[in-house]
Amino acid sequence: MAADASILFSPFRLGAIDVANRLVMAPLTRNRAVAGDVPSELAITYYRQRASAGLIVSEGTQISAQGQGYMATPGIYSPAQVEGWRKITDAVHEAGGKIVAQLWHVGRVSSTELQPGGAVPVAPSAIQAKTKTYLAGGFAEVSAPRALALDEIEGIVEDYAAATRNAREAGFDGIELHGANGYLIDQFLKDGTNHRTDRYGGSIENRVRFAVEVATAAVKAWDKGRVGIRLSPVSPANDISDSDPQPLFNHLVAELDTLALAFIHVVEGATGGPRDIAPFDFQALRKAFRGAYIANNGYTRDLAIKALEAGDADLIAFGRAFIANPDLPERLRRDASLAEVKRETLYGGGAEGYTDYPALADAAA
Repeated sequence: MAADASILFSPFRLGAIDVANRLVMAPLTRNRAVAGDVPSELAITYYRQRASAGLIVSEGTQISAQGQGYMATPGIYSPAQVEGWRKITDAVHEAGGKIVAQLWHVGRVSSTELQPGGAVPVAPSAIQAKTKTYLAGGFAEVSAPRALALDEIEGIVEDYAAATRNAREAGFDGIELHGANGYLIDQFLKDGTNHRTDRYGGSIENRVRFAVEVATAAVKAWDKGRVGIRLSPVSPANDISDSDPQPLFNHLVAELDTLALAFIHVVEGATGGPRDIAPFDFQALRKAFRGAYIANNGYTRDLAIKALEAGDADLIAFGRAFIANPDLPERLRRDASLAEVKRETLYGGGAEGYTDYPALADAAA
């Protein structure tokens, strides 16, 4: 007998955002932005189709030209980009949904091909990532980065604040800072990528400084009830690691709690991989944070129901299941079968594998 799914469909308030259910569409890079890194017209349909999620977190959206790490990802730093996103947020709201913008600076996970003037990517320390990016010719090794000068960091914090203001102007319901998966905020947090000897490196207190400054700037730019952050304490995504993540993330979340952010969105385990990749007490983070806890990674319908019933999470994020099932909430309500993702259409391209996945009723017909 299928588990009772009613808890998945109970309303919730995270910060200042009221959502109709506990199902979150996780951020999903699809590499379909058009000239000027503006969201495409197709993206309007894509997000509208998925507006039955309680909350949509947009695909990673770079805060500046320097913040870009992959070809054809959208930004939110130019007027054209803001206007492109406004069409999407209007469509989601017309369909009854809520959407937050995921604000992204990739740091070292980039290529000179994508950086303004062919510049090298920036990072806390000049340590090259053993990972790949997506360029016009397909996947390619990332470029070696340079270490940020101390006097450059304040400007990047301001870029996050400006992107937050732009997200508000574009009609989003809030923002999610991308602090996960080996990108810039995560690079500052973890000692595998942060070898600095100034106030942003060394001790845990110093390594969390950048993340807290960015979150503080975002709160000042909008409102604490409209700001959340995504974290991945033990994920090795993009060649990231820390020698002792539990005290690091316990301290970070306690600091973020003082800002009264709306939510933390936590990748439990390896991003898109095993949940048990390394020992970590995720509930310690939940207990240290008074805002909402969004759990992510490898959740099934039954696991989601159990986590919510146990009070281990407030909302559950689904990623690839939302790509292939635009009406995922209805499918979970009915315990219906889920369509599979067409892997070859994940990155780049047009409507195929993007807006042509049928809803349950259409699939049955």
